[in-house]
Amino acid sequence: MKKLLLLLLTISPLLYAKAIRIKDLVTIKGVRENPLIGYGLVIGLNGTGDGGTEVTSQSLIKMFKTLGLNPQKEVASSNVASVIVTAKLPPFARIGQKIDVTVSSIGDASSLAGGTLLVTPLKGGDGKIYSIANGPLSIGGLQKGSKFATTGRIPGGGIVERDLDLKFTEKNALRLALKDPDFTTIARIAKTINQELGGKYALPKDSGTIDLIVPEFYKRKIVDLIAIVENFRVIPDQIARIIINERTGTLVAGGEIAVKQVALSHGDIVLKVEGEDQEKELWVHEVKKSTTISELINALNTIGTTPEDLISIFQALKKNGAITADIELI
Repeated sequence: MKKLLLLLLTISPLLYAKAIRIKDLVTIKGVRENPLIGYGLVIGLNGTGDGGTEVTSQSLIKMFKTLGLNPQKEVASSNVASVIVTAKLPPFARIGQKIDVTVSSIGDASSLAGGTLLVTPLKGGDGKIYSIANGPLSIGGLQKGSKFATTGRIPGGGIVERDLDLKFTEKNALRLALKDPDFTTIARIAKTINQELGGKYALPKDSGTIDLIVPEFYKRKIVDLIAIVENFRVIPDQIARIIINERTGTLVAGGEIAVKQVALSHGDIVLKVEGEDQEKELWVHEVKKSTTISELINALNTIGTTPEDLISIFQALKKNGAITADIELI
């Protein structure tokens, strides 16, 4: 016997959304991390290194020559591993500041446990050296059997060797980039900034960019200006969207998603979303609030609808035009 589900559709105003700090919605041009990368050697491994691979052997020969030694033949050791070292240079990093580094094997080493990274220069995208890394590796979960023994970290293992001089305090304007571009949200942010600062200082350029002119009072006080602006609060707009992962059976819905009148049959389920003028005796399940996507999902869950059924139902509802939302498959 088919299960019958009837829903009452009553339209109500959009629920009040929570205001979010501008700090959590935008990034500031120039204020970001910069990736660093370098090639190095990890020594002191207990027979779990690369062995006699060509790259590692050549690196050992080069290292010995740098130390004043002159090996006459190929050097092979299972206690050494070739690695790629990566790190993130924080914004406004200064010489002497310590940063964390990640060390990953690129050869056939089975484990980097117990190893020590030799001095390794780390370069930025411009090819310049910004940090020097070295030190003993930390590999988590060894007692329980780490699944990633060929990757380790060195907390504070990199030392910054070059400043990033952005001349930040001398700027006359700042550029704010919205993390999730949206015309409505960007307009709200600009309006809020202008109202709070008492002038037309924020100029939206497109759906994801605002140019913020530095007020005269804040010249050479950029830090103070940013500290104030980033704590202004706005209500970001949200696109009606349903994200579906068919591999895991996950469905995530967000935004103001309205459900129109529709009838749908899926397997043992007959779904009807009715208007307010229907006879009450016909309702098997009544939703007194506005019929939103979450209420529809809850109603379907009460009759034991599986995630696979939900995915199929919402894809069909979108195709029919019964829900106003974009559906994205991941």
